[in-house]
Amino acid sequence: MYHSFEELDVWKRACTLAVRFYEVLKECRDYGLKDQMQRAAVSIPSNIAEGAERGGRDFVRFISIARGSAAELRTQVYIARKVGIIEETIAMELVEELKHVSRMLTGLAKSVVPETPAQKPKN
Repeated sequence: MYHSFEELDVWKRACTLAVRFYEVLKECRDYGLKDQMQRAAVSIPSNIAEGAERGGRDFVRFISIARGSAAELRTQVYIARKVGIIEETIAMELVEELKHVSRMLTGLAKSVVPETPAQKPKN
């Protein structure tokens, strides 16, 4: 169990990823896409932190929002790659890291509220 969101590996990894997006997009002149991508990147660790502080089912809901932001950001990486904003090797590195963070978030959600066993049919 954890005592604070700062202890969560997925939060640490998501923060590192957000910083990476700021680095990758530093010279980007498409300010609309750049802003959208940076906001989505920051949203991932921010939602993990907010959900962890709220706890319980709220935590699961905020984990889901973080996963949604990761998916949104993956889509934006694909678009940024196709329009030449991000090089292919960097884009694929970012996509793989986003997929890894999403898997970690799925595991965290399951550990916070374990799945309930399937209901047995009544005879």
